[in-house]
Amino acid sequence: MSLISSLIDLIAPRRCVMCGQRLDADEELICRSCNDELPRTLFHLNAYENKMAQMFWGLMPVERVTALFYYAPSTKTSQIIYDLKYHHQSEIGIGMGQLAAREIKESGFFEGIDLILPVPLTKQRERERGYNQSMMIAKGISEQTGIPIVKNAVVRLHFSQSQTHLDRWERLKNVEQQFQTVADAPLLRGKHVLLIDDVTTTGATLIACATALHPKSENIRFSVLTLGFTHS
Repeated sequence: MSLISSLIDLIAPRRCVMCGQRLDADEELICRSCNDELPRTLFHLNAYENKMAQMFWGLMPVERVTALFYYAPSTKTSQIIYDLKYHHQSEIGIGMGQLAAREIKESGFFEGIDLILPVPLTKQRERERGYNQSMMIAKGISEQTGIPIVKNAVVRLHFSQSQTHLDRWERLKNVEQQFQTVADAPLLRGKHVLLIDDVTTTGATLIACATALHPKSENIRFSVLTLGFTHS
């Protein structure tokens, strides 16, 4: 750490986003102990046929699918998502995106991907939050891979009812027609696009986003990367 960074850390110590313990000088976002305990999915090692990928089969033209870790409410991993979305800590998204990209890229997961597309929020939700958490994750991934981010291909029109207590097919119905293509959508024709979101539970939101793009972007292909995956 630089002298200035060391002084700032002395005045306002950096904390592990999972356990809250003070970070050592050479630690970023997550302490060593929590990093060792992070329940990684390792889906990138079998990116075409893992449990998460199967959710998208037959519903969108999907290629590779992965998530960094298994997510469950009221656990240490949920604190990562909670602070990112509700505690105005956008830097968590960038840092976790960088971490995910560093760990995944050696597998070849990013090869041939042309563009990164973070799942958008509605304008109102983004104003309330101050940023789109998926965009923050995408920025971290882009910094590590050099793959550009596309920002003006699709917009989110509205959020419908909470999805917490809905089953998979109810969730798919719940998010139908929430997304609309805009100016840059035709530029995605024939491209391999990486969709980014924070957590995947049923894949409904990602499928709805891809479905909106598909008619306007012929021969488009999708891969998916999220920080968390909720498994049953």
